[in-house]
Amino acid sequence: MENREGVVILDGGMGRELARRGAPFRQPEWSALALMEAPHTVSEVHEAFIHSGAEVITTNSYALVPFHIGQARFASEGEALTRLSATLARQVADRHPGVRVAGSLPPLFGSYRADLYRPEQVAALATPLVRALAPHVDIWLAETMSLIAEPLAYRALLPDDGKPLWVSFTLEDDVPGSEPRLRSGEPVSAAVRALVEAGADAILFNCCQPEVIEAALAEAVATLAMLERRDVRLGAYANAFPPQPKEATANDGLDEVRADLGPADYLVWAERWKAAGARLIGGCCGIGPEHIAALSAHFAGVADE
Repeated sequence: MENREGVVILDGGMGRELARRGAPFRQPEWSALALMEAPHTVSEVHEAFIHSGAEVITTNSYALVPFHIGQARFASEGEALTRLSATLARQVADRHPGVRVAGSLPPLFGSYRADLYRPEQVAALATPLVRALAPHVDIWLAETMSLIAEPLAYRALLPDDGKPLWVSFTLEDDVPGSEPRLRSGEPVSAAVRALVEAGADAILFNCCQPEVIEAALAEAVATLAMLERRDVRLGAYANAFPPQPKEATANDGLDEVRADLGPADYLVWAERWKAAGARLIGGCCGIGPEHIAALSAHFAGVADE
């Protein structure tokens, strides 16, 4: 389902919206705690994003890794909790014809931390997630990827089910104008080349400052043009946090949300992303239903170029 401008509206950040609604929420579990203790609140957030215009909702499986819930709980409950996250999203989406479910495949060793990646552990951690999500999702979404190797490892573990693979990279929060790079330091152009070769259907940028995404999209467009692959779609969903340091662990505190990223402010960035080539647009941490409503209203009401 796409609006008249060809933009697919994604949902926003699950964790912050749960916290804002008073759902069970603490570090290090993050959004997983509500899934464990009050799963109905997860369904309510999915409904809120759909009501605001989201055409794709993402399973609340991002924090279901040992980094957030601990190794013991992951071993005993990780797959069952992931299955619950998928069934909740599926049940909500099925009440709204045309809404699709993206299965969140998270960074397995910590957000933003390419240095913590352990390739020898990927299969043991990713396989239960993939197995639990597979029957319920329409799209595979490897998101907040800090390095090229991790989504490629996920790709090798996915079933041959014909479902599209979207890969979303998080970028270094450098000043605009510098060469866009992943948090690993790898250039965006190399990431695009690798994922196109791996068969990704869409490449997105998320969980970073809105200011750095436009340049990454421009680099992605140029790389896709050189590869003659105009069928690969691009997208963006920024967070509302201040820049994150390289030693960030994403579960040792609750970052303040920027005061300059209200719905109208965020829409300005989204318009720039659309002009730069993005056709899949939503929000990440701190971007709520009110932001998604502004995106949906705007992109549904403007004629395509």
